[in-house]
Amino acid sequence: MAKGRRGFFGWVWFALWRALVLLMLVLLVLRFVPPPTTAFMLQSPYPVHQQWLAIDKLPKTVPLAIVASEDQRFPDHFGLDFTAISKALDQFDDGGGLRGASTLTQQTAKNLLLWPGRSFVRKGLEAGLALSLEVLWGKKRILEVYLNVAEFGKGIYGVEAASRHYYGKSARYLTANEAARLAVLLPSPRSRDPNRLTPYLSQRVSWVERQMRQLGSHYLDGVLE
Repeated sequence: MAKGRRGFFGWVWFALWRALVLLMLVLLVLRFVPPPTTAFMLQSPYPVHQQWLAIDKLPKTVPLAIVASEDQRFPDHFGLDFTAISKALDQFDDGGGLRGASTLTQQTAKNLLLWPGRSFVRKGLEAGLALSLEVLWGKKRILEVYLNVAEFGKGIYGVEAASRHYYGKSARYLTANEAARLAVLLPSPRSRDPNRLTPYLSQRVSWVERQMRQLGSHYLDGVLE
């Protein structure tokens, strides 16, 4: 019986480490090749619209708006924001839901390979994948992929598809205000429209624009070089 158990666990380990090697190889390929799809796109109940646009072709205000809105410590952390994680765990201990604390790196990993919802299991996988992306991809590639796979509406993925859908033009020509309006869609993209902002979202856009000015136009230069 003991021999059988050892054989079973040996087989599990054999399968796990080979799956891990395969995952790392896939991530290495995606370091250079645009992802043909993502887990979130495959799970979308709506027709998917997405067009890849290299980050070097975007105005600097576009990634700056996303960082200002979603993860201002993006240039400095290594995939995980431990200060935000600590606050989220404190809220959870106080009876709140498990929410917040996700960096752009974690959101990229989640969109690319995981599933919606909140659980410690998914958060753990998300954290491990985020660290892998930081090692294998680097900040610029992480931000580029995020800008191209994040959902901005019902079946609308990436800033290029979002810009064409909402503004009728390529994301190459987005203004700072338009970029900020797209940025505020991200927490609930299927129920928001940058052309029909609620009073709360209008205030949020103004806040994002203030953060962009405070961070400065060169804030992401170290990331985008």
